[in-house]
Amino acid sequence: MYRPLADALRPTSLDDVVGQKHILGEGGMLRRIVESGQIPNMIFYGPSGTGKTTVASIIAASTNRTLRRLNATTAGISDIRNIISELDTMLTPGGVLLYLDEIQYFNKKQQQSLLEFMEDGRITVIASTTENPYFYIYNAVLSRSTVFEFKQVPASEVEKAVRRAICILSEREGVTADVEPGAAEYIASVCGGDVRKSLNAVELLFSAARRADGKVFLTRSDAEAISQRSAMRYDREGDDHFDIVSALMKSLRGSDPDAALHYLARLLEAGDLIGACRRILCSASEDIGMAYPQAASIVKSCVDSALQLGLPEAKLPLAQACILLATAPKSNSVVMAIDAAMADVRAGKAGPIPRELQNVHADGTGFEREQGYKYPHEYRGHWVNQQYLPDELVGTRYYEYGDNKTEQAAKAYWEKIKG
Repeated sequence: MYRPLADALRPTSLDDVVGQKHILGEGGMLRRIVESGQIPNMIFYGPSGTGKTTVASIIAASTNRTLRRLNATTAGISDIRNIISELDTMLTPGGVLLYLDEIQYFNKKQQQSLLEFMEDGRITVIASTTENPYFYIYNAVLSRSTVFEFKQVPASEVEKAVRRAICILSEREGVTADVEPGAAEYIASVCGGDVRKSLNAVELLFSAARRADGKVFLTRSDAEAISQRSAMRYDREGDDHFDIVSALMKSLRGSDPDAALHYLARLLEAGDLIGACRRILCSASEDIGMAYPQAASIVKSCVDSALQLGLPEAKLPLAQACILLATAPKSNSVVMAIDAAMADVRAGKAGPIPRELQNVHADGTGFEREQGYKYPHEYRGHWVNQQYLPDELVGTRYYEYGDNKTEQAAKAYWEKIKG
């Protein structure tokens, strides 16, 4: 029966695990826990192909507990009940170590069905998830578990796994691998830190490679053809989406055009034109605002052009918008002002609208006085002193002029007019 290379090469000891030195290296917290033999409930959080399942298998093999595996995408409450029914029987003399993959797909009832047994230690749960556990796993489960983050594996570490895979495939087929310089490095660099993906690429490259005189020729061009776009990690509804759009927004705010273009490119390569447009439009008002008010209209024109052009040409106006926003002067006075105003409204600070500002339809119909509104354009400088805020908010200031040239010029103008 066919066995994928990634499964055949799965490490059996922590020393053989690629990457994750921050938790599995010498003195790493997870390594120390495993070596102690006292295994707590744990949640492994990180991208696919970073060793979560492998480490869970190693832990299970190092204990005297019976290993049970469930994948939350296909398992249900009946599967959990079956495991519970085995407790305190000859089938599970030392208790159960349950490896629960993709726990984020279990609903609240399914997750809570494990709580009693996690509490008394009869079931030790090692759950894995590619999504932020603090968003997708219920607090009762989190409070009984320790979270370990698995990170993308560096290309230098992935390359070790790639070369090991080439050696094993060569031995398996009884051939000598002629690896063109740069081929292994390329696979390692474009897999996006996913070891499984890199091993699958090696296996495919090996099967498609040219053979002659007992040699198999692994070329850089073949590696590029097999691995194209494989570095992309993206899910429009998952953490990848929110991490990238957040990084784009923060790079624009941080005035780093190079980083902004990088994250824009990642969105566009994934085909997420709408996600890029929304964040760029938002940044024009949130981060540039009154420091360069024209930025909003310029960016809107760029976004309109991008939506009309579609991909791939949309990259041009969006890149222009990103460079403009990243290099523009910054002010957050707009977002600070509206947030402060909305906070007062939510807190019930509203009050009646001053009579001077009410609609004139009621004038002369029994009100105590006529509206008495003063039309500013009839006064010097097109301004006249009158009350605009409700009585309980008189004197409140939401908008504070930013320290940039544009807003300071406006401040000086109105200080002169208002005297």
